[in-house]
Amino acid sequence: MQILWVLMALALFSLVLLPVLRRRRAGIQLVSPGDPDAADPANYGFLRQEQLDIRMPGPDTDLLDVLDVVQHTQDHHAAAQLLAGTETAGETRWQRVQAFAGAASLELQQRPGGVSETPGGQWLRVWRAEAPKDAGGAAVHAEFLVQQAWRTSTPGTDEFRIIMEEARSACGEAALLSPGDPIPYIVELSVARGLAYPQAEFEKLWLKILDRAPSHMGAHLAALHYWCEKWHGSRDMAYSFAEAAAARAPRGSLLAAMPLFAVFEHLPEVNLVRSFYQSEVVTKAVHGALFAVHAARPDDPMLAHVRHLLVFFLVCGERWAEAMNQLVHVDGHVGALPWTLTADPAADYAVYRALAVAGYEANGGTPASLPR
Repeated sequence: MQILWVLMALALFSLVLLPVLRRRRAGIQLVSPGDPDAADPANYGFLRQEQLDIRMPGPDTDLLDVLDVVQHTQDHHAAAQLLAGTETAGETRWQRVQAFAGAASLELQQRPGGVSETPGGQWLRVWRAEAPKDAGGAAVHAEFLVQQAWRTSTPGTDEFRIIMEEARSACGEAALLSPGDPIPYIVELSVARGLAYPQAEFEKLWLKILDRAPSHMGAHLAALHYWCEKWHGSRDMAYSFAEAAAARAPRGSLLAAMPLFAVFEHLPEVNLVRSFYQSEVVTKAVHGALFAVHAARPDDPMLAHVRHLLVFFLVCGERWAEAMNQLVHVDGHVGALPWTLTADPAADYAVYRALAVAGYEANGGTPASLPR
C-alpha cells in the first residue's frame, strides 16, 4: 500500500512540475547539479542557497544590526531607540515591529526556560517592565502575542483564544500610548482574523487604520487575509477588496499590486492546468504588479514583497526574462511570500531561481544580456 502511495505522489509531482521544468520548444531539461549543461545561478552574481537571509524580504541593515545587538546582549534599549526614530505611520516601522516580535517569539520557542534557564525573549519582558509607556515596546509586545498564538496553538482552541484575547488587550494599550499610530490597529487585524470578528466590527477596525494610514500596504495585506475564502470572506470578497485598493492607489503606490496577492491567496492546492498561470485573471494581476513595481520608489520598503511574489508567478507563467529582471533586485533576502510558507524558504526560492535561469538561458539569455 505504501508503494502505491509513493507511485501516486511521484505521478502527481510529474504532472505539476514537468510543464515548468521542460519547455517543448525552448528545450529546458532537468540535469544533475554539476552537469556541463546545467544553468548556474552563480554566473549572475546570485548568492548560494546557504547564504540567503530568510529573516527579511529585503535589506534593512539598521534593523539587522540592532537585532544582533539585542539578541547577543539581551538588552532592549537599541530596539527601543530604533523604533523611536522610525516614522510612525510608515511601512518600515511595521516591518521592524514584526521583526522584533518574531525574534522574541522564536527565542522563546528555542529556549522555553526552566528551573536553571532564563526563557528566550526576556529582553522584551524587561522592555515592557522598565518602559511601560513606550509605544514601540507596547506594539512589539502585542505583535509578539499574536505570533505566539499562531505559532504555538491551534485556531479555535481555548489556548489560542486566551492568547488572542490577551493580544487584543495589548493592542488597546498600545493604541492609547500613541493615538495617531496605525500599528496597534494593524496588529489587531490578525487578532480579528483569529477571533472571527463579525464583518461590521472588522470594518470599524479597518476605518481606524484608513484614518491614520490610508495607503499602508502592510495593513492592506493583513486585512486581505480576513476577506479570503479560507477565513471569513470569499474569493469574490477578497478580489473586490484588492481591486478597490488598487483602484484608489495613489501614483507610485504598490497597492496596485494587491490583486496579485488576492490571486495568490486563492491558488488551487494542486494545479494540473498548465495554462492557469497564463490565464486572463493571472495575467491581469501580474501586469498590475509589474506596473506598480515600475512606478514605485526604489526605496519603498514593500517593493521586495511584490518582487518576490512576481518571481513566483513569472516563473510559473514561463516568463523567464521578466522573472530574471525581478531576481536581480531581490536575491540575497528571501523572507517574503511565497517562500516563507514553506519549511525551508531558501531552498524553495532557490528552486524557482534555478528554473528562471534555465528558462532564460534556453531562450538565448546570458549574464551579459541581463539588465541590471
